[in-house]
Amino acid sequence: MLAPSLAGDPILLHWGAELGGSAHDGLAEALVPAVPHSALDSPRQRGLLGQTAAGDTGLPGLEGLRPDGTPRVWAPRITDWRWSVDDTGADACVGFAGRDPEAGWSVDLEVRLTAEGLVLLRTFVTNDASSSLVLAAVRSALPVPARATELLDLTGRWCRERTPVRRPWLAGTHLREGRHGRTGHDATLLLAAGVPGFGFGHGEVWATHVAWSGDHAAYAERTPEGECVLGGGELLGPGEVVLGPGERYDSPWLVGAWSEAGLDHASARLHSWLRRRSPRTRKTRPVLVNTWEAVYMDHRLETLTELAEAAAEVGVERFVLDDGWFRARRTDRAGLGDWEVDPEVWPDGLHPLVERVHALGMDLGLWVEPEMVNDDSDLVRAHPEWVLRGRSAAAPQWRHQQVLDLQHPDAYAHVRGRLLALLGEYPIAFLKWDHNRDLVDVAHQGRPAVHGQTVAFYRLLDELREAHPDLEIETCASGGGRIDLEVLTRTDRVWPSDTIDAVERQRINRWTSLLVPPEMLGAHIGGPVAHTTGRTLTTGFRAATALFGHLGIEWDLRAASAEERAEVAAWVALHKQLRPLLLTGRLVRGDHHDPAVVVSGIVAADRTEAWYVVATVDSPLSQAVGAVRLPGLDPAASYHVVDRTPPGARHRAYLGEHWLDGSDGVVVGGRALGEVGVGFPPLGPEVAHVLHVTAP
Repeated sequence: MLAPSLAGDPILLHWGAELGGSAHDGLAEALVPAVPHSALDSPRQRGLLGQTAAGDTGLPGLEGLRPDGTPRVWAPRITDWRWSVDDTGADACVGFAGRDPEAGWSVDLEVRLTAEGLVLLRTFVTNDASSSLVLAAVRSALPVPARATELLDLTGRWCRERTPVRRPWLAGTHLREGRHGRTGHDATLLLAAGVPGFGFGHGEVWATHVAWSGDHAAYAERTPEGECVLGGGELLGPGEVVLGPGERYDSPWLVGAWSEAGLDHASARLHSWLRRRSPRTRKTRPVLVNTWEAVYMDHRLETLTELAEAAAEVGVERFVLDDGWFRARRTDRAGLGDWEVDPEVWPDGLHPLVERVHALGMDLGLWVEPEMVNDDSDLVRAHPEWVLRGRSAAAPQWRHQQVLDLQHPDAYAHVRGRLLALLGEYPIAFLKWDHNRDLVDVAHQGRPAVHGQTVAFYRLLDELREAHPDLEIETCASGGGRIDLEVLTRTDRVWPSDTIDAVERQRINRWTSLLVPPEMLGAHIGGPVAHTTGRTLTTGFRAATALFGHLGIEWDLRAASAEERAEVAAWVALHKQLRPLLLTGRLVRGDHHDPAVVVSGIVAADRTEAWYVVATVDSPLSQAVGAVRLPGLDPAASYHVVDRTPPGARHRAYLGEHWLDGSDGVVVGGRALGEVGVGFPPLGPEVAHVLHVTAP
């Protein structure tokens, strides 16, 4: 509920449960605070735009300065707000326009309430003065009730993305900054505040996300005055954004999701919103094979043809040729920037491979890394000035590569032209778009380069999609280093991590899917031995872990036995059976007392059908894990529960007859399944069962 404060500033009185009817009448008056001791002489209410000049003591919404000192006002005080309302579309939008004539600032706020129940907030700053305005920070924040006393956010690293961290929400500012030039492996996809002990399926929760793919900040703040906000915005470097007279800065969206029943409900709002904005992913998601961990850069037509034939045999529908196809690319030390098919490896181009892939009933995908270059490349030899650097010396190497300056018009035109040429010559259905380094010590025309580089990246994606509307793009950044809502509105798939170790992926997929719908989450069946950890896992456990995502295979199937291929084919067929539900169903996660037991499910919108994977990622605390609850079902319905795990090697000892061992399953009420659950025999580590639940 929006209202003007006593000073006329727009404030958000309530963000949460539906109040209904005229229940909010008088709320603005009822929430006017008293004047405390040692404070301003009139009641102070924090507006949507926290303003230092109005007495707000938290992080300010606006920070900036005038290099020449004119006008002499250092902190703007935006007043004279004008309101506008647009409720003609699916989303209700309220706009606020205010200004500070003395400081020379004009500010517009846009607040959206989406059809899915999300709150979106962003800020526009215009320089009204005749001198330059250097922006230091533009932050957006949403208020949260004081009863939300617990915080949860995510951190991580390469191959260990999305590690949850819980803490009490105490007085002060909890600040998470990302300074990677991309979203970052340690980025918190959601910063959530809730009542004590909130989980996936219980407890009131408020969560925010900064929709930006560059440097950013997310924070939770509890002031001594009792104000509680969740906020964030772009993290600007010194002098990175300088507005000339009349120029405007648009902040990223701050996206807020509320839930009365845990993280799953907030996640469902985000998934529904993304699904409405991603029409390309509304069609069937093809099962793919990726060549990276099968052959790495050893590209040979005969080898790749054999791999394509083995993939088609198990039901694959898309063949993705990974790194190694372009000129001089025999190692990761050369070739980036020279986006032309290597004539030595591919004397006839990619056409023979394309023809064979199409004959096998698959389409073609291709790996690219357009924002990066190797020093050992024709591009850098011809145009060293196109490489981003912050000083005369080159920036530190990272995977033997540097960053192409997309703000340089000639560099941008070159890479855009090369990509369009590839898409014009070959029938490429899918680009795996990688970004394998942080932006360290980089500048454009003497200023920090991340903001402009990020904007140029968005522009490049938009122009490619405009030229090729059916093209699908995956966002990959050495795994999960660039996952946020802004890049997700421009792409169709994410690569959550460079590790396909199924134990690690059980955790990574679980927390990444708070933001990312399952059909956009890349999930692959790797080889028997995980390349990043050396862990050996059964085919069934690896496949079950990838089942509820955009399924792929990253394994040299030529070396797989006939039995292994048959088992993979069975899992691919199972995925194809349930994947229509992935496009429309609700993802749920079970809260289990034993952290070794991970429960994930997809429930139909009408709750007549659901699929669950129950997996152990460690040795359970007790021999019997207890009943496993299946969330999300209709408590008034009865359900038939059947184990649909394809046959294969198991780590579970035979313990005699159990309901899981039979083909008939059991019939249990929905309330009982959600509150009590179903029993399992003693489970060891790295075991997975797939359950199919239907209303008879």
